Amino acid sequence: MKLVIGLGNPGAKYRETKHNIGFIVLDELAFQLGWAFNKSKFDSVYAEGRIGTEKVLLIKPQTFMNDSGRSVRPWMDYYELTEEDIVVIYDDMDLPTGKIRLRTKGGAGGHNGIKSIIQHIGTKTFNRIRVGVGRPYEGQSVISHVLNGFDKSVHEEMLAAVKQSADAVKYWSEGQTFQDTMTKYN
Repeated sequence: MKLVIGLGNPGAKYRETKHNIGFIVLDELAFQLGWAFNKSKFDSVYAEGRIGTEKVLLIKPQTFMNDSGRSVRPWMDYYELTEEDIVVIYDDMDLPTGKIRLRTKGGAGGHNGIKSIIQHIGTKTFNRIRVGVGRPYEGQSVISHVLNGFDKSVHEEMLAAVKQSADAVKYWSEGQTFQDTMTKYN
């Protein structure tokens, strides 16, 4: 069983913001797979199905970004999963829009959603897909940057990163190791 956790903030106000790229990737995956986010549990909405022979849950925590770990830990406990059975998808300002980077460990890098997950699951070692959203413009605050949408000038790059992230999740869920998935998609 695999848990695919996309980070974001609930509500229409945040739907198309850079900070919600994790939710956007999960929406793309659900669309491709014909799944629906029609269930809720552990402060999350989720969709479930099979990719190949693997049962997969797409999870969108509804706790707001800064408390994402409060939703993730109960899922892992309920299904008795380890960090190797999850992947967390989130925005990264250190990558340009359109780039993704897969990793199996690391710090929070200033990302409060990842900081919360590290605190709740007790380790920095878990699979992650960082999706680039670029840096703020000169004079723009980080909060303003991540809580706004993508400029039209980078919209195509953002869509390509979303699709590449979805492809990486499917590849991993079909039975590849995350190390092999990193090799293919980094």
